[in-house]
Amino acid sequence: MCRKKVVIIGGGVGGLFAGAFLSKEGYDVTVVEKNSTIGGGLQSFQRFGETFDTGMHVIGGMHSEGNLYKMCKYLGILDKINLKQTDDTCSDEVFVASDNKKYKIAKGKDGFINSLSEYFPHQRKELEQYVEAMIALTETVDLFYLRKPTISLFYHSADFMLPVDEFIAKYITDEKLRVVLAFHNLLYAGEAGVTPAFIHAIISILYLNDPMRFIDGTSHFAEALGEVIKINGGTIIRGEKITKIHVEGKRVVSCETSTGKSIEGDCYISAIHPSAFLELVEDKGVFTKSYRNRLEHTPNSYSAMVLNIKLKPNTIEYINYTGHYFSNNKDAWKNLSDIEQWPNICLYMTPPVKNQSKYASTLNLIAPMNWEEVKQWEDTTCGRRGEDYIEWKKLRAKIVLQRMTAVFPNLLESIEGIDIATPLTIRDFYGVKHGALYGYKKDCNNMIHSKVSIKTKLTNLFLTGQNHNLHGLCGVSLTAIETCNMILGDCRLLDNINNA
Repeated sequence: MCRKKVVIIGGGVGGLFAGAFLSKEGYDVTVVEKNSTIGGGLQSFQRFGETFDTGMHVIGGMHSEGNLYKMCKYLGILDKINLKQTDDTCSDEVFVASDNKKYKIAKGKDGFINSLSEYFPHQRKELEQYVEAMIALTETVDLFYLRKPTISLFYHSADFMLPVDEFIAKYITDEKLRVVLAFHNLLYAGEAGVTPAFIHAIISILYLNDPMRFIDGTSHFAEALGEVIKINGGTIIRGEKITKIHVEGKRVVSCETSTGKSIEGDCYISAIHPSAFLELVEDKGVFTKSYRNRLEHTPNSYSAMVLNIKLKPNTIEYINYTGHYFSNNKDAWKNLSDIEQWPNICLYMTPPVKNQSKYASTLNLIAPMNWEEVKQWEDTTCGRRGEDYIEWKKLRAKIVLQRMTAVFPNLLESIEGIDIATPLTIRDFYGVKHGALYGYKKDCNNMIHSKVSIKTKLTNLFLTGQNHNLHGLCGVSLTAIETCNMILGDCRLLDNINNA
């Protein structure tokens, strides 16, 4: 029997998960990736003889009952993923510079409450209520627990659509503790008055249970997904970009690559940013003007400056947790456009390697940044941005490093080499509008525009990726399940994953 053919545009996490799922279900899958390496945000690269990731990754949902664990078990790749558990007594550290104080947060529900209660004993009851409220929010998102959907996104409790800062304040009276509890906000581009509480709850609970870290980079995870596709008869085309999508009537009939290759399929999945996919559709009249305007003008989440640092030997000790820097104990949601105070928040991590020693070999720093900071160079390409850009980049990196000496006093003299990425780097490498870390901004004031349907007007074209539901490794893989269910025509994929 002839297998149905699926063409996937983009070999990022969403495209690879969708391709792996469908190939496992018997489809003939072809993934086309513009870069020479697959994985999107899971790619690794070499600098100064060290391996760096294109993002800072902590993976959740990999405990035996976790959603990502079940997906990987179904795909048969559990033994190919190299992970290291964070410390039980400290999976996250929050450093508040204005107080010169570190808060070490233990993993697990009880560990989370107990560790924070040591710093805020008068808030123990409030912390218990706060955690229960977050768990209640996640329970209403069926797909998070790999259940068949029963409730629409727009029919939930009053907490569900509260802005994240109001949600925290609803349960927590201590202002300093409110800042500490915002420590995950860089993992979902949190904004006061904008980001819905359910996003905060899902990310927080995901990493509360059993957070883990990739050993020796993240690319092996992407390659494991790619192997599932190839083992099941699929194809991955690297280093070629889809340049045109040809449409006849209400169906896609073929895609054309940068080398002139024509690829045909029974159905197609776009795993790239929706505004980028629109540019590929040859017939501009296929989609309505209002649909185009919506995809092109929906605000994106903020971007970041990323510092990948090679450390001199035996200078900075390895830390087996994720660090979250706040400049003060009053405002965890400071406007990024306030350059005088930038960066108000920053993530820091020493990625583990095999046979990790006492000292770290690399250090990653991520500071959120608005696109406006680099807008003047938006028409330039990598390596051709000019001396003024290079000087600006060095100056901004110097500010980040100076901030982080509060955490690592010997940081400046410990640096052997440094690679700096900006929102322009992220835009060009990922093909993401404005270098957005997490795609479209999730706005509790306008959730209809924040959630883009994975269905399109074209009957055989579907969308996937972080712009449609949740972001991150877990969120994108869950969205891939939704996309695949549209193609499979039922919920059997969920059944197969749960029965694996």
